[in-house]
Order: sequence, then structure tokens, then C-alpha cells
Amino acid sequence: MRTKIYGIKNCNTMKKAFALFEEAGKPYDFVDYKKQSPDAELLGSFIDALGLEQVVNKRGTTYRKLDEAVKSAVENRDTAIPVLREKSSMIKRPIIRFEDGSLQAGLDEEKIKAKL
Repeated sequence: MRTKIYGIKNCNTMKKAFALFEEAGKPYDFVDYKKQSPDAELLGSFIDALGLEQVVNKRGTTYRKLDEAVKSAVENRDTAIPVLREKSSMIKRPIIRFEDGSLQAGLDEEKIKAKL
């Protein structure tokens, strides 16, 4: 299986992740949430493997602009998935599924380099 990087193309964090792979000469497939909305199954697999706290980006402007009812919805796996599908900017970036099937959320350069 080839490594997949999930996120939004124009994000600066994503650009850093792409650069790490390119510098290492490692191929990857990119899934842009803006072009291909994540489905419930994919989001569920991220949450099951990483935990909701690792998948939801609570530091971004999208989350901060939410009303309290929607913020409370993203505290529960089942109610978070529809919100994340609609507001994919709230998904932490990048989420990387490495060749071995393991997942990583966020840009931890040392962990990424160790997998390359």
C-alpha cells in the first residue's frame, strides 16, 4: 500500500508535509478534502485509530467560529462525523496513512522522518 496524505492542498502545514516526503524521495497519494469530501467510514477509521482529540482541530478558526451546540457535537464520535464531513477544515492536518497502515495526525516531523 502506498502512503496517503489527507488534508487541504493550500494549508502551510500540508506544504511542509509534502516537502518532507519529496526531500526523502518517497511517493505518496494526496487526498484533498476540498475535492473529495471524507466519507463517514474514513473519518470513523481515523477516530477509532487516533482518538477524537487527535482528529478534530480545535485550534483552527473553523472550530472557534462554531456555536456551542456544534462544539459539543464534536465531543462524541457519532455526532462528530457528520460535522467533520461538512466542515473538513476542522480535521487536523495532515493525517497520514503510512505504507504499514499506521496513522499519524498532525505535523510531527521527527515521527514522519522515522517512517520514511
